Amino acid sequence: MVSARSENLGLTTPSSTYRLQFRNGMTFDRAIGLIPHIKSLGASHLYASPIFSAVSGSTHGYDVIDPNEMDPAIGGMEGFVRLSDALLGAGLCLILDIVPNHMAASLENRWWASVVKWGRASPYAAFFDNDWDQKLTLPVLTGSIEREISEGHGGIVLGGSTGTVSFDYRGTHYPLNPATYSSVFKSEEIRHLLKTISAMANPEDEVAFHDATRNILATHGSDHALVSDIEDICRVLDFQPWKLIHWREAANGLSYRQFFEVTGLVGLRVEDATVFDAAHQLTLDLVRKGRVHGLRIDHVDGLADAAAYLQHLRDKVGQDIYIVVEKILEGDETLPPDWPVAGTTGYEFIAALAGVFTDHESQTLDKAWAEAAPGFSEPEQELQKAKRLLADVNFRGETSALENLAARIALADGRESLATDGKLSEAVRELITGFPVYRTYGTEAGLSETDRHLLDQVFETLEARNPHLCDALSFLHNISSGKVSETPRPDAIRFRTRLQQLTGPVLAKSLEDTFFYRHNRLVALNEVGGDPIGREGGVTRFHASMQERLHTQPFALTTTSTHDTKRGEDARARLYTLSEAPENWIAAVRRWRGLHQLLVTLLPDGPAPGPADEWLIYQALAGFMPLDFDPSKEIQLAEIRERFLSYLEKALREAKLRTNWSDINEPYEAAVKSYAGHLLSPSNHAFLDDFRTVLAPYVAAGIVNSLAQTLLKLTVPGVPDIYQGCEGFDFSLVDPDNRRIPDFVALAPSEGKPSINAPVALKSWLIAQTLKLRTRHRELFTFGEYIPIDVRGLRSGKILAFERRHAGTSAIVAVPRLIFDAVAGGKHLSRDYWGDTSLTIPGGVPYRDAFGDGGGSFGRDVPVARIFSQRPFALLMTPDQ
Repeated sequence: MVSARSENLGLTTPSSTYRLQFRNGMTFDRAIGLIPHIKSLGASHLYASPIFSAVSGSTHGYDVIDPNEMDPAIGGMEGFVRLSDALLGAGLCLILDIVPNHMAASLENRWWASVVKWGRASPYAAFFDNDWDQKLTLPVLTGSIEREISEGHGGIVLGGSTGTVSFDYRGTHYPLNPATYSSVFKSEEIRHLLKTISAMANPEDEVAFHDATRNILATHGSDHALVSDIEDICRVLDFQPWKLIHWREAANGLSYRQFFEVTGLVGLRVEDATVFDAAHQLTLDLVRKGRVHGLRIDHVDGLADAAAYLQHLRDKVGQDIYIVVEKILEGDETLPPDWPVAGTTGYEFIAALAGVFTDHESQTLDKAWAEAAPGFSEPEQELQKAKRLLADVNFRGETSALENLAARIALADGRESLATDGKLSEAVRELITGFPVYRTYGTEAGLSETDRHLLDQVFETLEARNPHLCDALSFLHNISSGKVSETPRPDAIRFRTRLQQLTGPVLAKSLEDTFFYRHNRLVALNEVGGDPIGREGGVTRFHASMQERLHTQPFALTTTSTHDTKRGEDARARLYTLSEAPENWIAAVRRWRGLHQLLVTLLPDGPAPGPADEWLIYQALAGFMPLDFDPSKEIQLAEIRERFLSYLEKALREAKLRTNWSDINEPYEAAVKSYAGHLLSPSNHAFLDDFRTVLAPYVAAGIVNSLAQTLLKLTVPGVPDIYQGCEGFDFSLVDPDNRRIPDFVALAPSEGKPSINAPVALKSWLIAQTLKLRTRHRELFTFGEYIPIDVRGLRSGKILAFERRHAGTSAIVAVPRLIFDAVAGGKHLSRDYWGDTSLTIPGGVPYRDAFGDGGGSFGRDVPVARIFSQRPFALLMTPDQ
């Protein structure tokens, strides 16, 4: 359970994890070579991205085609066994990232291929979240089917020796239902013979049917002419259980539940016990054999009944297997207490860090951003617009389905006027876009008190905002709460399930993949689980959130970077510092805009880039530049330019303002990328030299922030997770940039004690040293109390400090915050800067520097100048008992 405080720490409970992204060159055998590196860092578990078979060329593995096969592309089962043996031999455990919510809607997926071929008769028809009131829709066409056939892009083809027939559309062969084979041949005799055996066409006797078909064709020599007229081909296609539709029609409604907006991923019905068993066969076998010790559950909010799934999984794997869920907690939201998991994957910790290292007092950035983007002066309204856009356009089909279902319930409930006056549809859209969190978790059994209270709050807000919809909203409130008569109850349950599976994607795509690319006041705050609008933060709030974390999910992952974060952890740490010295930054941006004003292209829809685009470009570049950035290194500059332009294209499309993924505004994108490309041209000396000069103090302050947030991650409640390459400095951009294979050779922990002048070595050393301490004092850092420490003196507001205490052992952690001016002036390690600032430790127990520095022990009052004399962070420990 999330709230469990058992002190039984088994081997499967990590002391720390190291996340490795497979594919893109990372194979099982290559991972074996990294085991000494992972071991040297002090991690207890390798935390692997999805490794089951995925579609050809997959770069991430979340598009699974077979959950019971190790992907041959990364080494297959033999390679996995070698990796597993090597991990166990080194004393390391393994966590697998599994994907229960969806699979690839690809013909490479034999379950899906069977459904395409046989329709509802397929033994896998119930595996997927399909609406069988209509044909299976396949959104692949780029034009009308008639035009595509006439232009030679589609036609019926024979499978030769296999005895199969399919429709070949642009190289993909969509299988025809065997019962319709007789209609594809011109020969009347073959038609007659195939019609005779079509009665045996069923999935169970598929092999026999195709053998019979092959024999018939073999006896008729070359008389295998297929229908080729457009009308005849279309008639054949009309007989199929599937229908090819234009890819743009996907937003209007698919016959299956997709993952977010990805039509290539189809929802899996793991709430069905048969589907669960089939989808987890290999995973459970690996757990039973002791080769897998933990599971990360991808997109748990997509499941129809998350609690039931997790309990079923827990029952199958036992109590000792470590389980975390990918779940984004908004604001003060907590995990449902009945979920039998260790906690989340840790995005909420990133948000807590942003609150500590951002100066929320200054309004200077707000004013400059409002000048660059006057349309974003009311961010809450802009976020609501983004939600409506997603509900009305990108998820139009799902929204319409809910509207129709609500109308059907209203008719069954005798509310005919409500079903026909249009207000109910409007109320449904308001409800979908009105959720402040991802979803509720109601089931046929009802709602928890927490969810009931949340729904009450949501509807109270919606009714106050939309008084003309009160009657319709009240009706939806009753449906969502289960307060309906017996006749429409099944539809009401279905409505609530579908609503719960939709509000999460709408919030995620509107916030993280739309608003985060529009509201660029301070892009460091635009992070998964973060709040770019909110002003709450500071030391007190951080302490409160960590104490709550200790109480609710002490075994959850604590992360600072993942494969899904919008930018690397050290890019965020650097960009936080813009809030401390905004005047310098704003003046520089204005200067650079003036310098490059002749590069702005005037288009019919406005300048490209516009002022808001320029604001994003310079800020994103500031976070992205490597520590060794040198404008004279043309090879380095070319690589930076290529990666940045790829990011910029994605950012512009995700914003959905002047271009998007479905309607690409090529002139606009080309103009913006031309502008950004020139910035990074070797000939642009004036800008590049000025940029590096302006950036220098922010880089220096960012290094301090990076080290501080790293030490916090390693010592606060939770299991610290190191994302690949983040033992060094990671300034990567959003995926796919953040999924590149790091230079592991350059990231090996230093043997000595590096200084702040060697930040990459210092960060790696800090991680290795602290994780070794966690291993020696595992119960302290897992169960130890989290006690805020009082800081007094001149710079008391510039320190975050706390104590972890358990069974007579104690650790004191202190890190600086908001010290841009001191770092820029080289004073952050100076005794004069800290003056009389000190930590007051209750009890007067002597402490020693955990890293072997500091010159002796510390008593009740710990001078910050003393503990920060070597490095801008401190970890003190009571002497080993």
